[in-house]
Amino acid sequence: MIQSVTVTNHLGESLTMELRSPEKSGFFIRGIDGLGPSKATVNITEILAADGGFFNSSRVGTRNIVMDIGFMDGGFDSIETIRQKTYKFFPPKKELTIEVVTDNRIGVTTGYVETNEPNIFSKMQTSMISIICPRSFFYGKEIIQTTFSGIDSAFSFPWENPSLTLSLIEFGQVYIDTVRSVFYTGDESTGVTIYVSFLGAVNDLSIHNATTGESMEISSDKLIELTGEDFQYGDHLIISTLRGNKYIHLIRDGLTVNILNTLDVLSDWFRIDRGDNVFLYTADSGLANMQFVIEHRIVYGGL
Repeated sequence: MIQSVTVTNHLGESLTMELRSPEKSGFFIRGIDGLGPSKATVNITEILAADGGFFNSSRVGTRNIVMDIGFMDGGFDSIETIRQKTYKFFPPKKELTIEVVTDNRIGVTTGYVETNEPNIFSKMQTSMISIICPRSFFYGKEIIQTTFSGIDSAFSFPWENPSLTLSLIEFGQVYIDTVRSVFYTGDESTGVTIYVSFLGAVNDLSIHNATTGESMEISSDKLIELTGEDFQYGDHLIISTLRGNKYIHLIRDGLTVNILNTLDVLSDWFRIDRGDNVFLYTADSGLANMQFVIEHRIVYGGL
């Protein structure tokens, strides 16, 4: 069941409409269309001499969310004042963010207001609002991290150091794990963002998806040719495999450099699917000089 819908307009102002407590906002939602999976277009080539056809391709189109909203006299604001608030939070042609909270999901998407049509000359004033969302899916609100290496905390109070000459207190433990599973619970496959921090020299970095057999390899020879040096202490590497936003950036000495050309031509752009996705990374040298993190957001086909 849907609990609430929050819209944030292009100015960063938010309106939360709770279905069980509409008096809080003065808006009550009479109905919403377009929260399920978007319609897919399937392209089939017909066979002239036989029954059926051949599948060519398929794609999911844009999402159209239509909200039927009524207005309540909330005490301080009249129904007319509340209705006019829709012009502020649902201005035509402007971008807005929609967050829908259900009993077990929180989905976020962005769209543009197509129409805001109030029914003024009616005993019950309402408004029909149409929002076109270029992206077909809803996205989880949180970013989920899978850390391959880092520092485990090992220090807590109370404590004591019984030796006057030896340092016996352990504040943390550095661990190196080159293989981890990224567990994904979304409906649709999605890309990831990979962050690598370098604690020393690294040569010929390779990243692999053991589940699918895909890999990405960054050539040190090409990196040296492009930047003058191989991976070194203080470098940060960011790889995005998100559809429509793919890139490989190296941050060195505060400057961001596009190093997409260092990627091997046979490399793949990773996608993760529902369930376990096992990733690992290797290097010709300096494997222990990397801190490795993969981030992803959950993608929902519908709510």
